[in-house]
Amino acid sequence: MLDVIQRLRSNIATVYMGNLQAVDRLILCLLARGHALIEDVPGVGKTVLANALARSVDCRFSRIQCTPDLLPADITGVSIFNREQNRFEFQPGPIFANIVLADEVNRTTPRTQSALLEAMSEATVSAEGEVMSLPQPFMVLATQNPYEFEGTYPLPENQLDRFLIRMSLGYPSPDDEGRVLRLQPARTSLRELKPVTSEQEVVALQDAVDEVKLEDSLVDYIIAIATASRDADDLQVGISPRGALALAQAARATALMDGRNHCEPEDVVGNVLAVCAHRVVTRAPMHTGDTLTARRIVQRVLESVPSPA
Repeated sequence: MLDVIQRLRSNIATVYMGNLQAVDRLILCLLARGHALIEDVPGVGKTVLANALARSVDCRFSRIQCTPDLLPADITGVSIFNREQNRFEFQPGPIFANIVLADEVNRTTPRTQSALLEAMSEATVSAEGEVMSLPQPFMVLATQNPYEFEGTYPLPENQLDRFLIRMSLGYPSPDDEGRVLRLQPARTSLRELKPVTSEQEVVALQDAVDEVKLEDSLVDYIIAIATASRDADDLQVGISPRGALALAQAARATALMDGRNHCEPEDVVGNVLAVCAHRVVTRAPMHTGDTLTARRIVQRVLESVPSPA
């Protein structure tokens, strides 16, 4: 299994020449059956990174370019009248894929953003009075620009809560940026990128994550972190049970990527900010784009809870 993970890392790194920790975060999210939100300023490689992961897995991939005029039916699908059959037939939308890239998700309206909610939470789509299952594995990779940029609609809290992790890429180092300028990977190498694993192997890895042992002491540790966040004076809303469950699953995936069949405290600590900071609501004005405040508070909450030996 570790060879599959290493193949994914190496393949993505051939075209994404930035923060390699972001590559591991994205693979972790895939193995944990989660969805990822990549937030940063334009031009730092968000779409390249998401595309590289999707092209590295031999499965169905679709891209949704989010715009203000995008409608929910453009994502989920629509019924079209078939004159030969004299009946309406449902034409599935781009959400019916294994890996879905929702590019610049906060440039579309909240109504359209909500079309992703059921798919991300239940892996199903309700349309025409029917509930249709989505293929497995299923993962949404969403990119967004910071809230203070023009033409953006902030994601509501219930939508943010569906993302296993939220991460930013930052600017590349001078050496990495030099490689980008010389090789232009986004224009050439990305189109030539070949799959290095199959959807069956990904599902097997996801099943292996479920088998990773999480000791009772670590379960109590995660609960203690969530409880401390709910009691924090500078938070209106702390970490929910869904957030605690996501943290446990991320810890299991981290252990598997490290070649272990059991979790350690570091697996929990290393994922708290990426998994939990976007799930809390501070007492500061909402939707100001200041994600650093939530991260500072969650870090302080984490430091206040004793780690198990």
